Amino acid sequence: MTYALIAGGTVYDPAHGVDGEVRDLWIADGKIVAPPDDPAVRPSRTIDAAGLAVMPGGIDMHCHIVGPAVNGARLMSPEARRPPHVEPRRPGLRSGTRGLVPSAQATGYLYAGLGYTTAFDAAIAPLAARHAHCEFADVPCLDKGLYVLAGNNRFALECIERGERERLRHFLAWLINRAGAYAPKLVNPGGVEAWKRSPDAAKTGLDDPAPGFSLTPRDIIREIVAAANDLNLPHPAHIHCNQLGMPGNWTTTLETMRALEGRRAHLTHIQFHSYGGGDEEAMSSRVAELAAHVNSHSELTVDVGQVLFGDAMALTADGGAGYFLHRLYGDRWTNGDGECEAGCGVTPIKYRRKSVVHALQWAIGLEWYLLVDDPWQVMMSTDHPNGGSFLAYPQIVALLMDRQLRRDALASLPPAVRNRSTLADLDREYTLGEIATITRAAPARALGLAQKGHLGVGAAADVTIYPPGADRQAMFELPRLVIKAGEIVVEQGEVRSAPTGDALLIRPPYDEAVEPAIAKWFEKNYSLQVQNYGVGNLLDSPQ
Repeated sequence: MTYALIAGGTVYDPAHGVDGEVRDLWIADGKIVAPPDDPAVRPSRTIDAAGLAVMPGGIDMHCHIVGPAVNGARLMSPEARRPPHVEPRRPGLRSGTRGLVPSAQATGYLYAGLGYTTAFDAAIAPLAARHAHCEFADVPCLDKGLYVLAGNNRFALECIERGERERLRHFLAWLINRAGAYAPKLVNPGGVEAWKRSPDAAKTGLDDPAPGFSLTPRDIIREIVAAANDLNLPHPAHIHCNQLGMPGNWTTTLETMRALEGRRAHLTHIQFHSYGGGDEEAMSSRVAELAAHVNSHSELTVDVGQVLFGDAMALTADGGAGYFLHRLYGDRWTNGDGECEAGCGVTPIKYRRKSVVHALQWAIGLEWYLLVDDPWQVMMSTDHPNGGSFLAYPQIVALLMDRQLRRDALASLPPAVRNRSTLADLDREYTLGEIATITRAAPARALGLAQKGHLGVGAAADVTIYPPGADRQAMFELPRLVIKAGEIVVEQGEVRSAPTGDALLIRPPYDEAVEPAIAKWFEKNYSLQVQNYGVGNLLDSPQ
C-alpha cells in the first residue's frame, strides 16, 4: 500500500472533538487511514503542514450550479461572459469563469479554490434530472448530488389528498430512484399550483388550500416529511417554506416547523423566511423567536441563505417568487414550469447598502448564525446565486469571527437596521472549530454522509489546508492546498488536477407494484412516456 502523510498540521475535526490539535494524517487509496503498524514504513509523499490549519473539505449543502434554471440564468447574463476586446484570451484561460453563474467547469475550479470538495444542487425537477447529471459530469473537483422537487408534484398531491400514505411513500422512493437524487425538496409546497393560476402565488399561506385540491401546504409538508422519515432517508426533507421574502412571513415559517411534528427536516435559506411586519415599511427581524424554536428542537437544521451587498441572481423553483421579484426590480425575467412537477423563476437582483430592506436581510442572515446555540444546527450558504455568490463565503467567515468587523459594517447601514434587528447586541464570535462545523461537519451530518466532513479513519481524504492569519477572509480565500480523495487539486490558487468526482445519490427501496399505476397516470398527464422519464442508465456507466 502506498501512503501519503500530512505532517504536523493544526487539525480542526469537530466530528471527533478535535479543535486545534497538532496531528498527523495518513492517507491511502483516497481515504484517511490509521498510521501503518510497521514503523519502517515511509510515506511516498509528505506534506509539511506545520503551523497550518487542517480541515475536512468544505461541503455546500445548498446551491444552484446545474440544470435548466442555471442555464437560463447564464443566457440571461451574456455580459458576464469574457468579451475578447475586454480581456484577451491567454493560454489555459477558459470562457465562462466570470459572473454570478459561471460555467460548469469554472464552478468546480472556483469551489475547489476555496477548499470545497462537495456540493448539492438544491432544486432539480425530475424532468430535468438527466440534464443535471450530464452537467454534473462537467463539474470537476467536486462530488455532486441533487435534491429532486416533490412538493408540487401532482401525483404526490393526489396521493396526499386521497390519504394514500403507503402509495405516497413508494412513489417518493420511486421518484428519488428515477431522478438519481439524494433527497426530496419541497419548494413553496402547494404554491406552484396557485402560481399556475395567478401571479399572486408568492402570497400562498400555510393553511390556504392549493387550487384544485382540498389539501393545504401544511398537509403537503406533514405527509411528505413523514413519508421521507419512514423511508429512513439520510436527509429526509429539504424545505423552502411558503411566502419567501414576504414581510410578516416568520409566522408561516414557525408554523412550518410545528407542522413537522418532531420529525427530522432541514429548512433552507432561512434568512428569506424570517421577516416581521406586514409591509416593507414595517419589516423587521424575527430571528430570535424562530431560532429559539430551533434551539429547542434538535431534529431541525437550517442553512442561512446569507445576503451580500452587490449583484445576485434570483434563481428559484418558486416561480411566483421569481415573478414577484421581477416586478419589484423591473429587470429581466424568465420562467419555466415543469409540466406536473415544478416551477422556475430567474431574475437579476442588486442588493444595495442604502436599502433598509436589503440591509435588514444582510443583518438577519448574520443573526441566524449568532442566535442558533448549536453550530451543528446551522450551515453556511448564500443560496448561491440568490443571496450572492459562494465566492463570498470567506467574507461571511470573517464577519462571524470578528464582532468589530460586524459593528463597523452595521454602522455604514441605514439606522433603521439597528432598530429592527438584534445584530448590534450580539457579541458572539465564532472559533475556527465552529467555522469547520458549519461549513463541513454539520452539513455532512445533516446529509448523512458518513465518509464526509471529518478526518477520522475511513473518511474520504478530502482535506483543505489553510495558512492561518489575523485576516480571516484572506485565510479562507486562498488555501495552501486542497486535496480531493487523496489527490492535490489546488495549490495556492493553481489547479493541479481536475478529477471528475462522484455522483452522490441514494436508492431507497419501493414496491414495484406501484409502477403500473404511475405509468397509467403518466399516459394521461405527461407529454412523455414513463419509460423515458428520469436518468435511465446514465449513472450505471462511468461519467
